[in-house]
Amino acid sequence: MLGNFGIGVSGSARARVQAIADRFKRRLETQSPPEIEESLLLRVLVQAMVLVGIAATDVAASTGMSVWAVPLSLMGAFWSWQQRHKRNIAAKFCIAIGMLLALAAFFVGLRGELNDTRLVLAELLVQLQVLHSFDLPRRKDLGYSMVIGLILISVACTLSQTMTFGLLLLLFLSIALPVLVLDYRSRLGLSTQLHQAPSQRAGLAPKQLLGFLLVILVSGLLIFACLPRFPGYQLRSFPVSPQIQKDFEDSSRIINPGYVKSGAEKGGSGVSKQGEGNGPGKLDENFYYGFNSRINQNLRGALKPRVVLRIRSQAEGFWRVLAFDRYLGQGWEISRNDKTITVTRPDWSYQFFLPRPLSLSKTKEVIQTYTAVSELPNLLPALTQAKELYFPTRQVAIDPNGNLRSPLELREGLTYTVVSEVPYRDRTRLRAAPQNYPPNIVDDYLNVPPKILKRVRQRTQALLATSPKPITSAYEKALFLAQVVKQRYTIQPDLPFLEPDEDLVEAFLFKYQGGYPDYFSTALTVMLRSINIPARLIAGFGPGEFNPFTGLYVVRNTDAYAITEVFFPKYGWFAFDPIPGHELIPPSIEENQTFSVLRTFWQWVAGWLPSPVTSWLNQGFGRLVGWIAFAVASLMSLFSSGWVGLFVGLLLGLACGFVGWLLWRSWRGWRYRRWLGTLPPMERLYQQMLTWLAMQGFRKPPAQTPLEYARQSYESQSAVRAGAINDISQAYVRWRYGGNAPNLAVLKQRLRDLKQRSTSKSHRIH
Repeated sequence: MLGNFGIGVSGSARARVQAIADRFKRRLETQSPPEIEESLLLRVLVQAMVLVGIAATDVAASTGMSVWAVPLSLMGAFWSWQQRHKRNIAAKFCIAIGMLLALAAFFVGLRGELNDTRLVLAELLVQLQVLHSFDLPRRKDLGYSMVIGLILISVACTLSQTMTFGLLLLLFLSIALPVLVLDYRSRLGLSTQLHQAPSQRAGLAPKQLLGFLLVILVSGLLIFACLPRFPGYQLRSFPVSPQIQKDFEDSSRIINPGYVKSGAEKGGSGVSKQGEGNGPGKLDENFYYGFNSRINQNLRGALKPRVVLRIRSQAEGFWRVLAFDRYLGQGWEISRNDKTITVTRPDWSYQFFLPRPLSLSKTKEVIQTYTAVSELPNLLPALTQAKELYFPTRQVAIDPNGNLRSPLELREGLTYTVVSEVPYRDRTRLRAAPQNYPPNIVDDYLNVPPKILKRVRQRTQALLATSPKPITSAYEKALFLAQVVKQRYTIQPDLPFLEPDEDLVEAFLFKYQGGYPDYFSTALTVMLRSINIPARLIAGFGPGEFNPFTGLYVVRNTDAYAITEVFFPKYGWFAFDPIPGHELIPPSIEENQTFSVLRTFWQWVAGWLPSPVTSWLNQGFGRLVGWIAFAVASLMSLFSSGWVGLFVGLLLGLACGFVGWLLWRSWRGWRYRRWLGTLPPMERLYQQMLTWLAMQGFRKPPAQTPLEYARQSYESQSAVRAGAINDISQAYVRWRYGGNAPNLAVLKQRLRDLKQRSTSKSHRIH
């Protein structure tokens, strides 16, 4: 009994399952097949657009996805074209499995890229697109590919640091225009194939597409030039390279690949190529000599220009690398190099918190992202007073002079971010700074070799005496001396080597009356120390060349030089640049880059104008940019001041919008009246009637003749109203095509009656 019952239940279940399967199969068979996209041209162009997006991501991120993604995507597109009329159930099943595997790979890669997920997401999209290319029968499927291509080009835009991306963007745009035309035709049910005549391929004429492309490019460039460059990085997740498992073996060691200790490496001329000690030496042509724990300034040679850094920063500045405190006669050293502090971050965050000195100076937070383009020492460039560092290693080191160090050299492609509290240079407050220095500042930043102290002090005091007014404050002395050194001494590129017992500053001031660029900063630093003003030499990179299209500062090894930093109690260190040809005060947060592209364009235009005209226009342009920047900054601060500020800002925005709408209507009305004034009287009367009727809801289609429009009015308008429309239309046609002079007085009265009847009728309705 039980056995028979079990068999009956099993058979009943099988029957129900079979019935459900049969119904599902019949439903699939009765369903109409999907609408197949038959335009081969649309398919080819969509595939090209996606491939450009993949290539742009590769170029921007320096990856190699194109090697496998491009051929596989082409294979998939060809296969889907051949199989477009089939259901391809097995292929869809395999594609689904592949997408699940791509998702799993995405989550695995996400663990190592939690700080910057853009590239991981781009890789996922490329993998999905390759799988998707094997199943593209419908226009909707091609639409998915178009969106993926657009996302990829957008990701490449955020990752790109060179102008190469601009060429790929132009190529993408030139392909996207015909794709949009073909996609629109496909939505309307119009076919466009390669074998059709140009007259049949509406909207695809090369001249039309080229015209559209030029209009879009010019409009886009104008908008791009006028857009303000607001400070970025409002989120606290900054670009950083993937984590590197490397800790310090010796945090006091600075690794400069171009220089070795004790002159162990020999140059071709028989003089040692060294970065430390004294004596004649040869400069390395690739690496700046000043990035070391001890530097020798008795070197000769020149750097071979090459790009070393690309920097995205909210403000321009001197990218400070390291500071020296002890003068050696022919060079400098970091006297407390063994007192570096190692800072370790947690494994779950890339963020380091750095110690900062207390200061009364007003500061501004500036975020900078550095990408190494070629090999550099294990020193981290940063704007002054860095407070946060986002770096891929678990450890960094900081020495008593504030120099940041990495456990390894900066490799090509390594990216890190620094957040600095850059102080404003308030001349009034710095001039009033006290001159009683802390003991540690006196001990470390006032030493001068005794054999040159008296002579250097006398020359310094003699130069100060040339000031028209007596100078008492340390800040004004530093400023005046930097200017005097810049003006009275000259750069001399062919100096002989210093003698073994010859002092660099003494030779600069008294023997050669000048020297190499870094000699000026060394001389100023020692001169300030000789009159009891604490100073030190800092080496780093100048701002470099700002690219307004990428928003990056392109820095070369030839942009490296040394300047002087001076200490002011309660306010900290401030830099002075005595090198001829440089600005006396290094660029800092006071330099506004909000309208940098517009400023660059104006500078190019001003180069072609006479000097008096340029000077006059510069004043007006500078004021205009200043007013706009002030207005934008005020609005931004208003919106960011809490709920009240947001509410007030929204009200202000609504008010501005309403005023703008009123101005727009007034401008359109003025243009309309001006246009009517250029027309003959009959044409003006007829156009006034058409405009009035369009406002009443009875619009004349462009393809309709005046008489057809008049006949149609009898179907939708009252008899009296239609009669007035017919009389004016008949008079217009007789004047336009028959040359008959109209009775303007009667026709104007008919138009007035038409408007009055319409108004009175609307009043009666209400």
